[in-house]
Amino acid sequence: MLELAPLNPRLDQYVAEQVTGISRATAAKLVTSGKVTVNDDTVLKPAYRVKFGEVVVVDFAPIELADIPTIDLPVLYEDDDCIVINKPVGLLTHSKGAFNPEPTVATWLAQRTPAMTGDRAGIVHRLDRATGGVMICAKNPDALAWLQKQFSERKVKKTYIALVLGELKNPEAIIDMPIERNPKKPQTFRVGSNGKPATTHYKVIKTNATYSLLELKPATGRTHQLRVHLHQIEHPIVGDTFYAGPPAERLFLHALELEITLPNRERKTFTTQLPEAFAKLIDES
Repeated sequence: MLELAPLNPRLDQYVAEQVTGISRATAAKLVTSGKVTVNDDTVLKPAYRVKFGEVVVVDFAPIELADIPTIDLPVLYEDDDCIVINKPVGLLTHSKGAFNPEPTVATWLAQRTPAMTGDRAGIVHRLDRATGGVMICAKNPDALAWLQKQFSERKVKKTYIALVLGELKNPEAIIDMPIERNPKKPQTFRVGSNGKPATTHYKVIKTNATYSLLELKPATGRTHQLRVHLHQIEHPIVGDTFYAGPPAERLFLHALELEITLPNRERKTFTTQLPEAFAKLIDES
């Protein structure tokens, strides 16, 4: 049976239906915070009934409205233009558009750089939630443009370490395979002829009958590139169940090193320590 929407819905209900990605409770918080107007008048009561023809305007800024916990992140380097961190595993780089009250690198950065605006302000590049390691952020718009241009022009040298399943046939090689979104599972990617060019250089550091420890240097920066390439050559990353990797307590992929020219025109290399779990797993297997 088709249920018709009420002619005069509650204001919080109406806001939740109109703003993508927020709950009824979040909509109520927007109302009581004075972020919703009806015919240019601020209405603070979530139970207010919206009448036909009334104009409802929502001032929606997730980072400002959310009660987001304050976090501390390990800082490797900082100057007036940028800040380099060692991103922990499990932390999002930024929210993906919907209202998200959890802390991210972006919310941490926003607390340090109030002059920057937007829910992705200062984010130069992204590491997956499951990937930890070195990451650079900008502290002002000019620095952001300078750093992002280097990524887009492939002038940044990135080094990752991965623990993968099995022994590789070649101790060193280049994987050159285009990557496209997987239409059958849109949250994942795959190698495909219609994809964007993607190139990864790998070198075996250590291997045994079960696992191999690899140094990875991506020449391009496609989403999930390293994970997709290693899955394609049948050596998936340990813990990467998205791409047929064996289950583990974490994704065994770490952003080890980043070489980049800073806004002050100084070329610098930032390095993090490899988590002990990588060496421990390959030594004990």
